[in-house]
Amino acid sequence: MSFTIKNLSVTYYEINESNIFTNGDCISGHVTLEVMKETKINSFKIKATGKAHVSWSEHCGRLHRFYSDNEIYFKSAQYFIQDQKDEEQDGIPLLTDQDGQPYSNTVAPGCHLFPFTFHLPQEEMPPSFKGVHGKIVYFLEAKLTRSMRIPSKARTEFTFVSKPDPSYEAEPFVQQDFTEKKLKFFNNGSVSMNISIDNMEYPVGDGITVTGLIENNSSRPIRPKYFLYQKQSCFADKERKVNTRDILREEGDIIEPSTSTNVTKVLNIPFSIPPSVLTSDILKVEYRLRVYLDVKFALDPEIKFEVELLPPRQVTGWKPLSDSGSSSSEACRSNSQEEAYTVSFSDPPPPYSEYDVYPTSSDAPMKP
Repeated sequence: MSFTIKNLSVTYYEINESNIFTNGDCISGHVTLEVMKETKINSFKIKATGKAHVSWSEHCGRLHRFYSDNEIYFKSAQYFIQDQKDEEQDGIPLLTDQDGQPYSNTVAPGCHLFPFTFHLPQEEMPPSFKGVHGKIVYFLEAKLTRSMRIPSKARTEFTFVSKPDPSYEAEPFVQQDFTEKKLKFFNNGSVSMNISIDNMEYPVGDGITVTGLIENNSSRPIRPKYFLYQKQSCFADKERKVNTRDILREEGDIIEPSTSTNVTKVLNIPFSIPPSVLTSDILKVEYRLRVYLDVKFALDPEIKFEVELLPPRQVTGWKPLSDSGSSSSEACRSNSQEEAYTVSFSDPPPPYSEYDVYPTSSDAPMKP
């Protein structure tokens, strides 16, 4: 930041206790500009963007190669001050002050607030996500340009999750598989399991019910174990980079030799886990349920199921923008006026702390 511009920051207003936005929502806020002396501005804008970015590097001997790609889901811009010489700004909305007048391109010394409102697209978009080699981010960015000066920028991110359908009920789709393994060396006999799960799609926060029959016809005790893990796949330049991360680990009871047992296990999906990302061309987030038998001195027999995690059934603390029958656009305008123009220039609202809904994944050994 230059000596003339003391502060440039972007603040948005929360619309629910979870501080989560969804498709069709309005996001309102203001840009704070504090200058030390009278300043002439060429252009001043705020933009809302949703995008995915992947990047990683690989080494092979002396060869070092870097892979990266981007994907834009939406981009919308509004100008507080437009540069009349820039033809690229044609068609972009020009915001006005509280009196409906254009902002002056000459700013007096002091602190100034510039309110804005964006209407997020109604279309479904991938949820916010941060992984090992890729991320999906939604952010607001202000940019101010002056003659013969480096542009000044400020940015803040917000969390987005596609709107859940409160009436959604996943259609039953039972998945079932069977495996059997003959044991050698330090074990005699065989072990087998016939496992099924009650569905393929589960809203975050629900439970996955695992049932089955396990037969232990060996000379040693065995124990069933359950892993739910996340698979992150990044794509760039026709190459793929995969990382995995364990989400849940559960164990069943020991099954003694020469015994067969019916098992039932419910795995509760934490609310902090992001939904599956299947609509992006450069970043996929998938989930697998791995059920295996822990057998000493032998390769563990296993069964894997594909699991799709959906957005939670409801957002905690959700409050609609308007209780009336007005349209979304009217609610946006109403919210912008009520929120933005009641801001005091002498006592602006405190900045919102970053709300970390989705934990960043750490590198984990890749599963086949």
